[in-house]
Amino acid sequence: MIKKRIIPCLDVKDGMVVKGIQFKGLRDIGNPVDLAKRYNALGADELVFLDISATETGHALMLDVIKQTAKELFIPMTIGGGIQSVADISALLKAGADKVSLNSSALRNPDLIKEASEKFGAQCICIALDAKWDEEKQDWFCYTHGGKKATTIRALDWVKTVEALGAGELLVTSMDYDGMKQGFDHTLLKLIQDTVTIPVIASGGAGNAEHFTDLFVETDVSAGLAASIFHDEHVSIQEVKDLCMKKGVPIRNV
Repeated sequence: MIKKRIIPCLDVKDGMVVKGIQFKGLRDIGNPVDLAKRYNALGADELVFLDISATETGHALMLDVIKQTAKELFIPMTIGGGIQSVADISALLKAGADKVSLNSSALRNPDLIKEASEKFGAQCICIALDAKWDEEKQDWFCYTHGGKKATTIRALDWVKTVEALGAGELLVTSMDYDGMKQGFDHTLLKLIQDTVTIPVIASGGAGNAEHFTDLFVETDVSAGLAASIFHDEHVSIQEVKDLCMKKGVPIRNV
């Protein structure tokens, strides 16, 4: 049986890890290299590193920081934010990333997914989906630029497209649930899983260890991702894993 993954996320802005609520009101958390070392030691299964200011401001990829972080890790690391081309992806993989996460650039140029998948392998290409419910249209839509810009692309249409283009994984963030600490958006996640066959990482809404076990019991996602509850030490990765084992969820213990 495939074991579920527990993944901390480092949202990086101007070289510091930050966190907000529903993508707003960002506050500094700490240095990304130090936090990466901490999560490596605490039993995280993977680490996601998202430079949330890169797409907005257009600054260069933080290759030096990524190289420093990669030296400290013995777990897979996914890097996202500001990736514009196959050359960017190549540079990140050479700097130590195991996977890259594409969002705004993929929506702007879907062919980038196909090109990258064919060159580096589908296992290296994760598509990040920031989805928000539109009450008037009664559907979820994709957002770009760190959740700041709405698109007219329906989330369920987009996940079908990216799977067909060769994406190997989805990182799905419910913007409505992000930072609310009331649990993951099971409705959205189930609909996406009914639409695609590739693995799904769930993001947005974790507030305690029970939210992870609920996620794994009620949906078939491959992983649960969280930021603030781990950064603020409201719950530890080991506490999440202990509860998962207690509930019969297949998990890698350390």
